[in-house]
Amino acid sequence: MPEVAAFLLAKAVAAWLRFSPMGRIITIANQKGGVGKTTTAVNLAAGLAAAEQETLLVDCDAQGNATSGLGVKLGPDQPTLYQVLINACQPQDAIRDTELSHLKLIGSDVNLFGAEMELASSAEREYLLAKVLVKLGERFRFIILDCPPSLGLLTLNALTACQSVLIPLQCEYYALEGLTQLLHTVARVRRTLNPGLGLLGILLTMYDGRNNLSRQVAEDVRGHFGKLVFRSVVPRNVRLSEAPSHGKPVLLYDVKSSGAQAYLDLAREVLSGGPSQESQGEAA
Repeated sequence: MPEVAAFLLAKAVAAWLRFSPMGRIITIANQKGGVGKTTTAVNLAAGLAAAEQETLLVDCDAQGNATSGLGVKLGPDQPTLYQVLINACQPQDAIRDTELSHLKLIGSDVNLFGAEMELASSAEREYLLAKVLVKLGERFRFIILDCPPSLGLLTLNALTACQSVLIPLQCEYYALEGLTQLLHTVARVRRTLNPGLGLLGILLTMYDGRNNLSRQVAEDVRGHFGKLVFRSVVPRNVRLSEAPSHGKPVLLYDVKSSGAQAYLDLAREVLSGGPSQESQGEAA
C-alpha cells in the first residue's frame, strides 16, 4: 500500500479503535459500487434469521436489489420505503414476509429515486428513517439497512438511524482508496448527527486466495485495522452470484457453498458482538 494511503488509514484507525460498539440497527454502507453491499445485507439478514433472530431488512436503494434478491415482488399498490418516508403509509403496512419465517422486508423500487429531491427541503431530513424505525418498537432483534452506492441523503439517513455500520470491502486496491473517505464521513455523522454511531467491522469480500492482490489487500487491511476486521471472509463464489437470480439468499440456494458458509460465519460473529468483542472475549 502506498505510504500516503497507509498514513491516512492509520489516522482513521486511531479514532475507531476506541469506539466499536454492537448495535441492533446495522447499516451496510460503502460509497463504492460492486463491493458486495446488497449481497452482504441479504445474506447477513438471512443468517441472523436462520439463527431465529427476528430480523428486518430495509432496502434503502432505489434499484431494489435487496428486494428482488429475497424473491419479493412488489405490486403497484403495495407500499414501499418511499411511501413510508413521505408519510403516505405506516411502516408496519410496508413490511413483507420472506421465505424465512424470522426475516421480514421493507422493499424499494424506482420511486425511491425521487425521494432525495422530494425530501431535501423537509425539516430534519436526516432523521426521517430514524423516525420510521422508532415506530417499529421492539418487534425486531436486528434491523439491517442496505444502502445505495453513494453518500447521498438516503445513506445519510441510514447512518443517522443506526447504532453501527458494517463496511464490505472488496479485496482490490481501489476499494482501499475509498475506505478512508467513508470512515471520515461516518466520523462526521457521529460528531454532528448520531453520537451513538460506531463501526461494527470491516468485511473482506470477493476474496480470491489464488490472487496475489487479494492476499495483499487482506493483509494490509488486517495490519491497519486489526480487531475491527471480521475473521469471516467472503470468497468469490458462483453460488453467491447465482442466488439473487433465483430470488433467494445463498443459504436457501446452496447452504453447502463456500459463500453460504462465509455468511453464516459472519452472522455468528455479529451475534457475538462483532470482531472486536469476539477478540476481547478470547483475550480474557
